[in-house]
Amino acid sequence: MSRERPDPAPGSGRDQPVGRRGAGNSAPGEPAQRDRGPRAGRVLSAREKYLPGAISIISVVVVFLVVRQAVVTAEQWPRIRAQFFDVGAMAAVFPKVLRGFGINMTVWVVALVVIGVWALVLAIFRTLSGPWFAPLRVFAVVYIDLLRGLPSLLLVLLFGFGIPALQIQGLPQSSLFWGATAMVMGYSAYAAEVYRSGMEAVHDGQHAAAKALGLTQAQTLFFAIIPQAVRNVVPSLLNLAVALQKDVALLSVVGVRDAVREAQIYTARTFNYSSLVSAALLFLVATVPMARLTDYVSRRDRERRLQMTE
Repeated sequence: MSRERPDPAPGSGRDQPVGRRGAGNSAPGEPAQRDRGPRAGRVLSAREKYLPGAISIISVVVVFLVVRQAVVTAEQWPRIRAQFFDVGAMAAVFPKVLRGFGINMTVWVVALVVIGVWALVLAIFRTLSGPWFAPLRVFAVVYIDLLRGLPSLLLVLLFGFGIPALQIQGLPQSSLFWGATAMVMGYSAYAAEVYRSGMEAVHDGQHAAAKALGLTQAQTLFFAIIPQAVRNVVPSLLNLAVALQKDVALLSVVGVRDAVREAQIYTARTFNYSSLVSAALLFLVATVPMARLTDYVSRRDRERRLQMTE
């Protein structure tokens, strides 16, 4: 004789329609599905998809046109245009400014490499434990506190003019060398603190796991802690790189014929500031893509952290 199946108990989930199971009522072997809200799985209409973007574009264009109209209708605009936006003056000085800009970018690239290495060494010095490493810790703390407290312009002036004036045998006498050294020393103090924050953010379980594997303190540092720390602070380091890309223009104050200095020489001769605008445009061409790369890396880092917490 066949037995009749009893009716499912209320709330047991067997009386629910197929495809309507909740997050806690998934069938065995099926992953629990999250409730994504009332708009989950719904196809957006063309209006919902394109209207916000269209509104954003229109609002930006309207604001730009209003600002442009206010500027070009100003009474002194013809004089400002002749003094700052003279295309002929920009074209005349552009080759020299571009050659000086090459010096700026060369110093920036070399300084980035040196800062990346020296700042990491300083961060390691500051995180070392044990009484034997106390001199290194004190050196790192004094170095970072001192150089972070001094403005970059003052450092460039002190190093670019002061050290060559000492006439010490065996040391370079180039203002370019000492100006770049000042930039490296100043920014390495900031980057060292960025590295240290990344190293301290690594979970203590990593130290315990490395110790359980029999790794020494140095092996733990170089093979477990530093790789994770560097990965965590890449967005912050890129922000420092963008700031350094602009601050290399400070080398002009010690006589280095970079882009800004070439523009200043032309301005002093013609009393026209269009050359400075041409130098500014070159720096924008270099810094804007770098800034967008920084935003992209920061967004990817946030997404990675969110995935790790889920």
